[in-house]
Amino acid sequence: MAEMEKITINLSPVDIGQIELLVAQGFYANRAEFIRVAVHDQLGRHAGVVQEATARQSMVIGAVFYDRDGFEKLRKAGQRLSIRVVGLLVIREDVPPELAREVTASVTVHGVFRASDAVKKALADRMTS
Repeated sequence: MAEMEKITINLSPVDIGQIELLVAQGFYANRAEFIRVAVHDQLGRHAGVVQEATARQSMVIGAVFYDRDGFEKLRKAGQRLSIRVVGLLVIREDVPPELAREVTASVTVHGVFRASDAVKKALADRMTS
């Protein structure tokens, strides 16, 4: 199964009651399954908008991983990254903050950004939403 992230949502007591009734009637195994299915259905309804926006903004949908070797190759080639991800961005622990800052021009992540606190701090002024 794909890696999962936990989120917190606020629902009215009536919405929760209706979800629990559907669970009790056997439509869903639990609340979380109902919410995952509802989110998946809504994302499916808006898939065209997501595709158009990511293409227009040159974004990658999925998981993107960078390590020290990749950053070193980019630095050696004199290239700078404009990272745009919808999903998961991971800058591995072997990347020092100075190298990440030198190679990265900008970072936009709609989803989850995993990196050391030092790398996140080094790139803070290059983060956009």
